[in-house]
Amino acid sequence: MVHNLPKEGRRRVVVERVTPQINGGRFPIKRTVGESVVVEADVFTDGHDHIQCQLQYRNEISAQWHTVLMKPLGNDRWQGSFPVRDLGRYLYTVAARIDHFLSWRHDLTRRIEPEDIDIALLVGAELIEAAAKHASGADAKKLQQAARILNDNDDRHTRMDVAMGEELAQLMARNVDLLLTTIYDHTLVVVVDPELARFGAWYETFPRSCSEQSDCHGTFADCEARLPYIAEMGFDVLYLPPIHPIGHTKRKGRNNTLIAYESDTGSPWAIGSKEGGHLSVHPELGTLQEFRSLVTRARGHGLEIALDIAFQCSPDHPYVTEHPAWFRHRPDGSVQYAENPPKKYEDIYPFDFETADWQGLWVELEDVFRFWIEQGVRIFRVDNPHTKSFYFWEWLIANIKRDHPETIFLAEAFTRPKVLHYLAKLGFSQSYNYFPWRNTKHELTEYLVQLAHGPEREYLRPNLWPNTPDILTEYLQFGGRPAFMIRLALAATLGASYGIYGPAFELFENTPRKPGSEEYLNSEKYQIRNWELNRHDSLKDYVARINRIRKENPALQHNRTLQFQSVDNDSLICYSKTTEDLTNIVLVVVNLDPHHTQSGWVDIPLDTFGLEAGRSYQVHDLLSNARFIWNGPRNYVELQPHVVPVHIFRLRRRVRSEQDFDYYL
Repeated sequence: MVHNLPKEGRRRVVVERVTPQINGGRFPIKRTVGESVVVEADVFTDGHDHIQCQLQYRNEISAQWHTVLMKPLGNDRWQGSFPVRDLGRYLYTVAARIDHFLSWRHDLTRRIEPEDIDIALLVGAELIEAAAKHASGADAKKLQQAARILNDNDDRHTRMDVAMGEELAQLMARNVDLLLTTIYDHTLVVVVDPELARFGAWYETFPRSCSEQSDCHGTFADCEARLPYIAEMGFDVLYLPPIHPIGHTKRKGRNNTLIAYESDTGSPWAIGSKEGGHLSVHPELGTLQEFRSLVTRARGHGLEIALDIAFQCSPDHPYVTEHPAWFRHRPDGSVQYAENPPKKYEDIYPFDFETADWQGLWVELEDVFRFWIEQGVRIFRVDNPHTKSFYFWEWLIANIKRDHPETIFLAEAFTRPKVLHYLAKLGFSQSYNYFPWRNTKHELTEYLVQLAHGPEREYLRPNLWPNTPDILTEYLQFGGRPAFMIRLALAATLGASYGIYGPAFELFENTPRKPGSEEYLNSEKYQIRNWELNRHDSLKDYVARINRIRKENPALQHNRTLQFQSVDNDSLICYSKTTEDLTNIVLVVVNLDPHHTQSGWVDIPLDTFGLEAGRSYQVHDLLSNARFIWNGPRNYVELQPHVVPVHIFRLRRRVRSEQDFDYYL
C-alpha cells in the first residue's frame, strides 16, 4: 500500500494571506528608493504553543537573506517591515516555526507547585542542550553552561533566574533548529524605482513650437533656450512628444483636417519618412548630437528629459517596406491603417502583434528603447500602450529594467479600468488616469481615496494631468483662469506626481476645435504655435509657487497619508497629507466653483494631527504667506476664485504663549 506521506509532516505552523502581493504573487509590488515594505500575514498553529514569525528579504542580486522578527497584531495577524535602499528588485517571504523555548518559559511562569517547577526546569535543560548542538563557539559554551545549571543546581531561585534571563532568550533565538520551519509558498517581489517615479512634476512641450520667431520651426537649440523658463517654474521632468521624422503620405492638416498643404507640419505621432524612423530625429529639429546636448543641458537645470515612445508608423516609415510582415494587410493588398469607425487615421499604420515574425518585432522595438537610453534618456511616456500586446510590455519592461533599473515608464492608459490596472501590474512605473474628468467633491474624494488607499496603491502610481494635447476638458473650457488655478492645485497636492501640457496650461488656452469637443482649436498636434510666455496674466508664478511648496513639504511627496476632511459646503473640498511623525502637516482647501466665492466650516481632526484640544494652533497659508490662529476642530474659510481659489495650509502644532518667555514667573 502507498501512503503518500508528505516529506516532512511535523511542521505545524500555517502561513497564509501574506500582504502585500498582487494576483497571488504573479506581479511585483512597487516602491522607490528609501521607502519601506510593510508585510502582514496570518500565522497560526494547532494548540497554544508560541510562534516565532520572521520576515525574510534580500536584494535579488544578493544570495544573503536578511530576517526581521514580525510582531503579533492580534487575531493571529503578524506584521514586519524592511527597507529598500537600492534600485532593482527585492525578494521577500514569511517563515514561522513553533518556539518551544518561549512556550516552555510561558508555562514555567504559571507553575506553582515546587515539584512541577523542578520537572519543568529539567525539560528546559533538554531544550537548551538541543540548541547547543546547533550552536558554535561562545554560544555553544554558554548554552551548555545554562543547561548544567538547570540540571544540577539545587538553588531553585538561581535556576529560575537563568531560565528567565534575557541572555538565555537571545541565545536560544540565535540557535534554533530550522528543520520544522514553515515558509510561505510564494517568494514575492518588489520593484524599487527612483524617487522620481513616486514624486515629480512634469512639463510637456513641443520643441517645434519653441522658436521665438513667428511660424518658424523650432529646434533642439530653441528648446535649450527655454529650459530656464521651465526650470524656474520648478518642474522635474521635461516631456517631449515624438521627435522623429514625420510622414508625408496622408499627412493631417491644421486642426486635424484630411487635406494638408505644403506648409503643414503634420502630427509628430505619424512617425517615419525617408529621413528615418524611430531611431532618427526630425531634421528640422536638429541632429542626434544636438538632442544629446539638450539632455545634458536639461540635467544642468535639474530637469530630466522624458521621451514619447509611440509604436506606430506613417505609411512612409522604413519598416513598412523593410518588414511588411509587421503590419496587417487588407484584401486589396494595402496596409491596414488605424481606425476607430467611423474615425480613420490613414496617416498611421499600427503594428500587428499577431504577426508570424512577432519575435523579430519584439526585439526591434526593445532596441528602440535601448537606443534612446544610450542617448541619455531614462524616462519614457508610452503612447497608447493598451493597444499593444500585454505580454510584450511585461517582457520588454522587465528586460529594460534588469539592465537599467533607473528607467521610468509612464503609461498613457486612458482606457478601461481593468486594462489601466493591468498595465500597471505589468511594470509601468506610473499611469495616466481619470483625474481630468473628476470635478465634483464626491467624484474627487471617491476616486482619490481609491487610488491612495485601495489595493492598487501597491502597484499603480497615478500621475495627475489636468490637461494634455488631446484633452481640454469642459471644466477648463468654461471656467476661465480660475479653473486652471483650481485644477493645478488639485493635481499638484492630491498627487505626488502630476504634469501639465504647456505653455497652453499656464496661458490658460481653453478654446475647443468645436462645441462638445475636447480637442484644442489650432492644436499643436498639427501645427506650430508661437506662445507669448511673458504675458502679464500668465500663471507661471503661481505654478512656480506651488511646485516650491511641494518640494519644501515632504507630506506632499507621497499619497499614502491622503485624508479628506469634512467641510459643510459641497463647492469646497478639504484634504490633508502628513509625514509619519507629524512634523509636516499640510491641509488644503479648494473652491471647486471657478465662478463664485464659496465659504464654509472645516472640521479639523485634532487627534489625528496631534493637536491638543482647547489649545490654539497656527495655520500658515503657503500661497499667500498669511498666518492665522485657529481654535478647536471647526474653523471658517472663504475663497474667492478670481483672487486665489486655494488655501495650502501648513499646520503648526504649538502656538507660543507668555510662558515661552524666559522672564515668565
